[in-house]
Parts: sequence; structure tokens; C-alpha cells
Amino acid sequence: MPMLPMLPRGSGLRKLTQVSFGGYNHNLYAGDGDIYDMHNMTGDYAPVLSPRSPRVLRAELARPNGIFSRDGLMYADGTDLYYGGELVGEVADSVKTFGEMGAYIVVLPDKAYYNVLTGEFGRVEASATSEDGGATFANGSIYGITAERNTLTVPGVDFNDHFKERDAVSISGCTVHPENNKTAIIREISGDGHSLIFYENAFVLDGTAEAPVAYTEPEAITVSRDMPDMDFLCSNENRLWGCKGDEIFASKLGDVFNWFSFDGLASDSWSVAVGSEGDFTGCVSFMGYPVFFKEGAIYKVFGTEPDNFSTSASFSTGLQAGSGGSLAIAGDILFYLSRNGVVSYTGGMPTQKYEAFGGELYTHGVAGSDRRKYYISMLDRNGAPHLFVYDTERGLWHREDASRVVGFAYCGEDLYMLRDDGGLWAVGNVKGQPDGGELERVEWSVEFADFSERAPEKKGVTKFYLRAEAEQGAEMEMWIRYDSVGAWERIWRHLATKKRSFTVPIVPRRADHFRLRISGAGDCKVFGITREMYTGSTARSLRGGH
Repeated sequence: MPMLPMLPRGSGLRKLTQVSFGGYNHNLYAGDGDIYDMHNMTGDYAPVLSPRSPRVLRAELARPNGIFSRDGLMYADGTDLYYGGELVGEVADSVKTFGEMGAYIVVLPDKAYYNVLTGEFGRVEASATSEDGGATFANGSIYGITAERNTLTVPGVDFNDHFKERDAVSISGCTVHPENNKTAIIREISGDGHSLIFYENAFVLDGTAEAPVAYTEPEAITVSRDMPDMDFLCSNENRLWGCKGDEIFASKLGDVFNWFSFDGLASDSWSVAVGSEGDFTGCVSFMGYPVFFKEGAIYKVFGTEPDNFSTSASFSTGLQAGSGGSLAIAGDILFYLSRNGVVSYTGGMPTQKYEAFGGELYTHGVAGSDRRKYYISMLDRNGAPHLFVYDTERGLWHREDASRVVGFAYCGEDLYMLRDDGGLWAVGNVKGQPDGGELERVEWSVEFADFSERAPEKKGVTKFYLRAEAEQGAEMEMWIRYDSVGAWERIWRHLATKKRSFTVPIVPRRADHFRLRISGAGDCKVFGITREMYTGSTARSLRGGH
């Protein structure tokens, strides 16, 4: 007849209590009481164990292509561009990169802009083309004074519809005098809008040097204001900065429309090819400087104007390709995803912040910040998404869920998260409540690392004491698993209504180690867990163990 398991004598029992709970620690060396895995947890109440706050759904997009904030929330839904909840323009159906300077938001790759003060939407680039034989280069005047070789006239075009004074424009299509295919700066536009006036001697005309004569190009010519192709944008010291490939670009001072204005002034545009291996992977304004990243290098641009702009390179842990969206500042520290994992940067050498991930390498990071916490959505090596949060005050990582995020934006004291399923959510400690709806019911769980008590002997657990509180209607469960084999066994379930202690008795079983999982739904807080243990031999467990 099989014998029932016998409990050890009372003197062999001991109680071990944990009242301080840390963050995510997905390492094999994680020990008794460390949290190996979690779902929807937060460090807001640390060291108390608690699920995150409910999110609030603000909108649902059909085709989420990007999100940005500048005195209001902007997002792209397919070809529709919204600002402050209103449709403001039409863009291509593609993933967007945003930048802002002054009242302007610039949208790439469309090279579109929106003025948040005037509501004007348009394109940074502009062009006007004459009909065949419709462009005349001639003498004229400037600022009321006679001038030679400085006027371009196209009777069929009103240049006021396309350009403004001091725009740098590119002229192309000239065949009689190819020397007139150039970039020049508009000084005036005639009253009727048909003539562009440049500095004297801007063009080559017919006739002689002493007696220039106007001429008309027989083919169509094009006048255009251009913007370089760029992958990333940031704003610093009243300039919009960008990068693509090996080049860095800066707009004209205070002017998002001009990127090729070279007038010998402190307000000029600027560009440089840095000449190092690899393409730029992202940029950000940090500590007063525009900072540009490659995978193996970090470039700062120093100086106050084009004459003294210079780049300083640090060949260290840069920004992972495909993770340009992971740059975000939290707690006055810049965080981003490198090839090795998430790092923090304060201007010197980057510091690793990926110890908690246990060697898992993540890619395609997209991040945001509520000023204190750093949120990042990443893909693991199997392509599965994970949303992690780093609390800069407590130095703890927490995993929330499997949200794949298109972008984050901080607006009106709330952090917004745009997911790839189209959900636009306010996350964290949301200030406003949902309009006419209920708060999200958060399902959560924590899985502790192996409880081995750092002893080689078989040990057994006879009961748990759980001190917790929960809102009315919230649920809590406790599960256990022995020696990393077999299914999880649910040992306790409760519909809690107030803070109290619970005793969870279980059938004793000896094992080398066990794992504990606590899960629930709704607002719950765990203040402490006590486990009642005994230690046996190293030979065998009581229930068929080996």
C-alpha cells in the first residue's frame, strides 16, 4: 500500500519572507525572489509588486503610419494627415518621419510641412516650368537700381505662387547658355510675379561683356527649390538637421524651406560628408548639440554658424540600423537600441542597460518617453514584439506586453503610443479618462526565477502566505511548477476585495527547485510573500522524483 507523504517535524520548518520586489531579470543566474518574466507590470509602486495603470484608447486608425507632437498631436492614417484631431493634408501611404522647427512640422519622405499657427499645409519643395521658348534672361534692376544680367522672366508663371524672396532656387534646362543652369538666391520678385531678380551678373547673356543683350531659351526651363533626401530629422538651435547615407544637412537658420542657401552669411545652409564606414542610422538634439549616429560611431556637430561648424566623432557603441526610432530622452539621459542592446548616453561613452534581458538580442526598436520612463517596443530573434519600460528613478526594467509600436509622442502631459493594429493609446499614468468608456481591465502576471534556496538538498514547500490588496472584482491566482518539468499547477485563486493576508496551503512535495507564478486581472498589489519550507535529503522527491 503506498504511503502518504509525511511532513517533517515542526523544528524543520522555516519561513522565508519577501517584501521587496525588483524588476525584470531574464537571466539564468536570477535567484530566489527575482522576477524572471512578467506581463503588464510596473515599477510605479516599487518595491510593491503591481500591474501597470490602465491605458486609454484615444483613436483607432486604419493604416497607422506615424505619430508626432508639437503643441498638439499629429498622426498619419494612410494618406490622411491629422493634427489636433482634424484632417490637415494628404500624404503618401508610407511610414513617416517627422521633424519640427518653430511653428513648422516637416513630414518625410513626402517633404511636406504643416504650420501649427496658421494651419497652412504644403510642400517644402516647389518648382515652376516655362513653356518652350517662354523664359527670357535679361538685364534689369535690383532694389530700384539698374543692374545687368540678373533677371529671369517667364510671362506664363506667377513666381509668387511658388517662391519667396531669399529662396535658393535651382535653374535647369538651359541649352543656349548652359552656364545659367545653377543655384542662385532670389533677391526680389517683380510686382506682377513674372520675373525673378537676382544679384547683378548672376547670368550669361547674349552680346558682349560690355553690352549684354537679353535672350530667350528655346526649350522649357525649370526653376525649383529643393530639399535633400533625408532619412532622419531633428531640430537644434533654430535649424532643422537631417542625415542620409554618409551626409549631414542643416537648413538655413530659421527656414525649413531652404537647404542649399549659400550666401556667405551666418544664416546659410550647411552640409558635410563625414567619410566614415556605414550609413547614418538616426539623429537627435541632445545637450545643446545635434548628434548623429552610425552603428559604430557617434557624431556631434559643434559651432554656432556654417563658418565654424565642425563634427567630432566617437567610434563607440552607436545606434543599431533600423532602430532610429529608439532614440528618446528620459530623466535627462538619452537612451537608444544599439547592436548589443539598449544603452544610455550622457555625452561620453554609452553605458549598457541591457543586463536584465539575459542575452536576448532585440532589433527594430521604437521608443518614447514620458520624461521619467523610457518605453521601447522591440522584436526578439523570432520576430515577436515586446514592450519594455525603464524607470530612470528606480533603475528597473518592466515588461508590459507584446505591443508592436509604430511611434510614440508626448503631448499634454500624456505619452501616446500608436500600435501597428491602429490603436492610439494614452499610456502610463494617464491624466484624462476615456470619453464615455470604461478603463481597460489589465491582465497581469509575474513568474519568479527558480526557488532553490541556494541549497543542493531536496526541499519542500508546505504553504504560502500572501499579503495583498485588490480593487473589488479583481482576481488573483497562484501557480507552482517543480523541477522545470510538467505543467503549471494552480494552487490558489481568489476574488479579493481589500488588503489582507491569505494562507495558501499546498500538498507538500520535495524537489530540487520550484517556480512560482502569480497572475491576476484588475488593480492588485502584492506587499509580501512568505513561503514555509523544509529541507530534506538530496536523494529523491516524495512524489516519484529522482
